[in-house]
Amino acid sequence: MGIEEFRQQIDALDSEILGLLNRRAEIVVRVGEEKAKGNIAYHSPQREEEIIDRLTRESDGPFPSRAIKAVYREILSACLSLEQALRVAYLGPQATFTHMACMKRFGLLAEYVPLRGIGEVFNEVEKGKADYGVVPVENSTEGVVSHTLDMFVDSDLKICGEILMEVSHHLLSKHGERERISTIYSHPHAIAQSRKWLEVNMPKVTLLEVSSTAAAAELAAQDETAAAIASELASRFYDLKVVVSRIEDSPYNFTRFLLIGQAPCPVTGHDKTSILFTIRDRVGALYRMLEPFAHNQINLTKIESRPSRYRVWEYIFYVDFEGHAEDASVQAALEGLREDCLFLKVLGSYPKEPLRAKS
Repeated sequence: MGIEEFRQQIDALDSEILGLLNRRAEIVVRVGEEKAKGNIAYHSPQREEEIIDRLTRESDGPFPSRAIKAVYREILSACLSLEQALRVAYLGPQATFTHMACMKRFGLLAEYVPLRGIGEVFNEVEKGKADYGVVPVENSTEGVVSHTLDMFVDSDLKICGEILMEVSHHLLSKHGERERISTIYSHPHAIAQSRKWLEVNMPKVTLLEVSSTAAAAELAAQDETAAAIASELASRFYDLKVVVSRIEDSPYNFTRFLLIGQAPCPVTGHDKTSILFTIRDRVGALYRMLEPFAHNQINLTKIESRPSRYRVWEYIFYVDFEGHAEDASVQAALEGLREDCLFLKVLGSYPKEPLRAKS
């Protein structure tokens, strides 16, 4: 069989796939009508995860498993837009890594609202102006985003999910020529994460910190002698050329983002729970707080402390652990914790995302 015959088979399959997508969209519209009659929320994050997980398990190749997730994110986003486009607030501006995390989670057809601060993202969701918010919470090399953790003390919003993004920094400029660069702009974290590469390869260049990697790209687009450390998305958005790809010092540079909303997530069987609590200042207090988790065989994945804004030398602890707040073992652990702490707040239980590095 020749190439032309193979191409004819591919064309026929593509037409069949298109027909099936339209049939799927028709059914989604009908589902949306039934949801409206029953006053049921039009978006179900756990349902989307179930679909993608099931299809990934069912596939026996050769279509790549990772591609199944990417393709179905767009299919789900497109179908959902027929009911009502999701409105997602995020820490802007456009073309930042937070923007990329949004698109990874919700696809291209959601309505994205870039905001200037993390507090504004929380406020937008709290007021019902956005269905969800996306904010960074920690980086594998730079640590936690303190402002995000602090916002949960007073907010009633729930953590509905997490997004893990491999962060790749690219050196971008209008002309793509390294020798013409005299100034490099970027966010302080991006500069810090590329420090060794910059010292070795661009030792005489002036480094200037700006509010975001996207702001850096915008400045580089206006100056022939400047460059930016930013994302690949920023290069397309601001019409820049890649001078050098992946200049980050660590090959395992990930940022974790939180998806925040107003409704809690049901049990999925592969969940994570986040809490915060304060403790009495006495010998062995923290040990007593962690003991209920060990007793109930619950795996802690993160513990972080922040100074309380209400009392001097009082600290708030943020803890992530495996399991859902409705699990019997988790309920037992939380009950044991509640007996000895001054304040306890469950921030949310949500599906945990596996860590997958790019090849």
